[in-house]
Amino acid sequence: MSSNTKQTLVVFGATGSQGGSVAKSILKDPETAAKYHVRCITRDTEKPSAKALIDLGAEVVKADLNDKESLRMALTGADDVFLVTNFWETKDPDVEIQQGKNVADVCKELAVKHLVWSSLPNITKISSGKFTHVYHFDSKAAVEDYIRSLGIPASFFLAGFYMENIPSGMMRKTSPEGAAEDWTFALPITEKAQIPMFAASADTGKYVKAMLLNKEAVLGRQVPGATAYYDPVRIAKEFGEATGKKGLFVSIDPEDFKKSLQAGNLEKLKLGVDEKIQLDLMEGMLLLDDVGYFGGESLEWGNSLVKEPLTTWKEFAKECPTFN
Repeated sequence: MSSNTKQTLVVFGATGSQGGSVAKSILKDPETAAKYHVRCITRDTEKPSAKALIDLGAEVVKADLNDKESLRMALTGADDVFLVTNFWETKDPDVEIQQGKNVADVCKELAVKHLVWSSLPNITKISSGKFTHVYHFDSKAAVEDYIRSLGIPASFFLAGFYMENIPSGMMRKTSPEGAAEDWTFALPITEKAQIPMFAASADTGKYVKAMLLNKEAVLGRQVPGATAYYDPVRIAKEFGEATGKKGLFVSIDPEDFKKSLQAGNLEKLKLGVDEKIQLDLMEGMLLLDDVGYFGGESLEWGNSLVKEPLTTWKEFAKECPTFN
């Protein structure tokens, strides 16, 4: 514990969507701001998003997930830790797995009381080998397995399908210039696919805060994070209701989806150039009709822990600058 009797919460990825949401959620809530000293970890302490966290009352510390010595310095005195890694930065599962292991090792070494790891299901395992290329899920599952093997006190937050990804290329304006706006949501899934919709920037902190405040209930458990399961027809329909524009879901062939990635239609995510990543993203869609994003897991228990309203897709679409 720190000298001011507050518990020290270390937040990795604090200038990203998940970590930033956690830090802000804790710091902006008088109850948790009084309980936690928040230490935000970033590689660049001078960037505007880092300075904004300082303005909220956070300590901002520089550290590198690839460097255990810098992690020891960042985690010294930590009571609780929220850890998220960014697969898309390197697109290399081995790098992500090693980064997760590095933090887990230091958490064990320093006797951290509660590690919350941002995990995902092992798709190769739950699909019985049908989908073996969803690297950005399986690498996080591998880190979860490693954390469990260390026997350290930990719980596991599983982020749902980012609402933020839909305006980044999945839903696109398809009407001619000057015509009434038509938007098409085109994915290689059926109308019955169940998509666990999740507003990462707005809601990650709500879940992780609930996990920190309910430590004994969540230790060793996975907490899926999503407002609700939506089918793609509902997503298109509620987009229209929220924006006043016309939304249409179109089920496309998986190979056409791959071609759209090759054409750079996810250009804002900068993911559409590598064959390995195209397979990752395509199988990540196909699993929605098959084993399910969370392997069929109910959202009820995880959502019951959260005491704040979760963001609906309609609310997100209404406020999204891309759609307005």
